[in-house]
Amino acid sequence: MPDNRQNTVFRFALVFLLIAAGFVIVLAYIIRIQWFERDKWLGTDSSRKPNVTVIAPQRGNILDHEGRLLAGSIPGYYVYMDTRVPALHQGGDTLFYRYVDSVAIGLNRILPDADGAAGYKRKMIKSFNHKNGKNLRGVKLENGTVLKLCPNRVSYIQKREIEKIPLFNRGYYKSGLHFKDAPQRKKPFGSLASRTIGNILSNGKGNTGLEKTFEDDLHGIDGLAVRERMGGKWENVPVREAINGYDLVTTLDANLLDITETALRGCLERTQADWGCCILMEANSGKIRAICNLDRSSDGTYNERANHAVTRVEPGSTFKTISMMAALDDGKVNLTDSFEVYKKGWTYLSSSHTDAHKFDTVFTLRSALAVSSNIAFAKMVTQSYDKKASKFVDKLQSMGICDSVYSEIPGAQKPRVDVPKDAVTLSKMAYGYYVELTPMQILTFYNGIANNGRMIRPYLVEKVMDGDEVIRRFDTETIKSSMCSKSTLEDVKVALHDVVWDNKLGTASRQPWGAPKAQSKLVPIAGKTGTAQILRNGKYQTREHRMTFVGYFPEDKPLYSCICMVEFPKNYGYYDAGMDCGLVVRQIAEKTIVYSGHYVIKGDSLVYEKNK
Repeated sequence: MPDNRQNTVFRFALVFLLIAAGFVIVLAYIIRIQWFERDKWLGTDSSRKPNVTVIAPQRGNILDHEGRLLAGSIPGYYVYMDTRVPALHQGGDTLFYRYVDSVAIGLNRILPDADGAAGYKRKMIKSFNHKNGKNLRGVKLENGTVLKLCPNRVSYIQKREIEKIPLFNRGYYKSGLHFKDAPQRKKPFGSLASRTIGNILSNGKGNTGLEKTFEDDLHGIDGLAVRERMGGKWENVPVREAINGYDLVTTLDANLLDITETALRGCLERTQADWGCCILMEANSGKIRAICNLDRSSDGTYNERANHAVTRVEPGSTFKTISMMAALDDGKVNLTDSFEVYKKGWTYLSSSHTDAHKFDTVFTLRSALAVSSNIAFAKMVTQSYDKKASKFVDKLQSMGICDSVYSEIPGAQKPRVDVPKDAVTLSKMAYGYYVELTPMQILTFYNGIANNGRMIRPYLVEKVMDGDEVIRRFDTETIKSSMCSKSTLEDVKVALHDVVWDNKLGTASRQPWGAPKAQSKLVPIAGKTGTAQILRNGKYQTREHRMTFVGYFPEDKPLYSCICMVEFPKNYGYYDAGMDCGLVVRQIAEKTIVYSGHYVIKGDSLVYEKNK
């Protein structure tokens, strides 16, 4: 009896010790996991979360102000074949080899390959016979296993044709054929304003132009889907629907874009210049109706590559109008004040100033602008602001020229108009050196003159739309309600008229043999030429120039302002901004005024009737 009792106690003690040991072990594991392996197990938990897939929304369109499509997304697909699909390997590979020739011929018919149907067959067989799908020379695989049948996107119509090919018409589980959505961004008008509209990256995000600036509006909101097994196969089950992007309605006009690019391209091909830029803007609203940037390629053709419209350059003689407005409005000079100029030039301190015309004469301030005399303007500014250079820059700022001109174009640069450190720099600033403005900013100033002294901010986007609903609207914004006094403005307008219409002195009037430059019998234009030496490696190049003409039309009641800038023309023995850039603006003006419908041109005169 005592032995049985001892055995019972022993068994209970053993069970108790086992339970206690188990409890200690569990407690030890809890402490270990909680304090020492917490991050590891949390990571494991994360890795076991459902496989979430992003559903890309449809990107919004970019339209001109009439609703014509400038950039939009169309369906596109990448084509894949998963040769690991079990059905292809059943029955001694009979299914694959029975159809491989038909598939190769069908693919080559729809998507012609350099190696023909044999090339498709070779790639499919290599991928089919290779177990791990790696290191296959000449075969493009995705994820190390899946064959990419074509490197480029295919259209929806091509996709439907591929799905009809024998074997592929059996679906993914029997053929391995599948597609990946890859929408294509297309510009129906080709190169027109291409750089301004912008491009998108391979990840679908805007990279340049309006595509980048309005990325959030255009992209929309991504949706989410969870990959779950349903009906014996894996499916993406949406948990949050994608919200498509908004549309942008721009101020651009497709027809005016075509007019502008054609005129600029003709000038560049004629002069073989490095690049050219042209902007057309509505005078009273600031709406940019056309913008063109063309760069010369190595093969001599011209394409949109950089947005010169918002890149700073030294403006050259187009800055003389700005200098003149400042001095006139400060009461330093009058339009009739005289300045002596000399064919040998004028030396001021350590700087030499020369004119393109080589004769001794006297110019009034008015005629000095018409003939674009560097000497006269250097004298005017140094006499007016000697030892008061900061007052000159202060006056420029008060006129609005130094205000940052907002633009929806990414990378738009602010103007650089610094207080000169010495009198020599001040004398050069008078006619557009040691200052930097973008073509857009130069145009904004001259547009202010056309707009009776009211400087307004140019803009490219009118509204953001969700279908027919307006999400945001943009309107005209005033930079400066009055750039100068009324009398100063009238004096400046008179001087700009002479630049085009003074047949003796005007740099944009006529050629020596009588051919017109910016002069038009159909549209009266006023404006200013500019020719500046190009600064390279800290030295001005005497044989490399930047030419500009900027102006507005019709002169009496301006509807539009326009600038044309051309960099380094090469096939001329001399440079003439009025002859080339002035001609471009004239061609744009004559076609624009007819297209716009504001006026009807009668005959060959300067008389207009309101188009009713």
